[in-house]
Amino acid sequence: MSDNLLFIKKFFRHGTKIASIAPSSPWLSRATVRNVDWSKAKVVVELGAGTGPITKVIAEKVRPETRVIILERDPDFSQLLKERYSQIPNFDVIEGDVRDLATMLRERGIDQVDYVISGLPVPSFPKDFQREYFDVVRNVLAPDGEYSQITELALVYQGLYKKYFERVKFIFEPRNFPPAGAYHCKGMKQPG
Repeated sequence: MSDNLLFIKKFFRHGTKIASIAPSSPWLSRATVRNVDWSKAKVVVELGAGTGPITKVIAEKVRPETRVIILERDPDFSQLLKERYSQIPNFDVIEGDVRDLATMLRERGIDQVDYVISGLPVPSFPKDFQREYFDVVRNVLAPDGEYSQITELALVYQGLYKKYFERVKFIFEPRNFPPAGAYHCKGMKQPG
């Protein structure tokens, strides 16, 4: 089954639990990781990788000594990612829930990560889960780490990310279908 057909099937079955009706385009995938300093990144985490279009760009750009953790909850997507990326020595594809991310990282000897790249439908999460989600990110992201989030509604959710980060920058990518973009966030705020 093609990536597009699998994505559409999942979208119609699970609705807003899947972030989009189609996988990210190569343009959106590159825009989503544009902020990553590949020469310094020690650990990169991708959340909600789907069929792996952003993962593909990460694989093209990452250095062999940088660890890449790919977390995907959906069993079909996770299996597809394992088939495509498990042979890369510094890649670790995990089927699991983001709420268990800190534990999964500790099991792999990782305390903090430099970049969290999210394809999860964060704005669709219930408010309580959004707070829990950003607590998880706060617990694993290094103090100078960066968070990137794809979105299909350009600038609509900027307030959400400004609630959790000091600096929020948006990159619009009109060539994606549908038009989309990426938020790049730094300086995670403390809860309260």
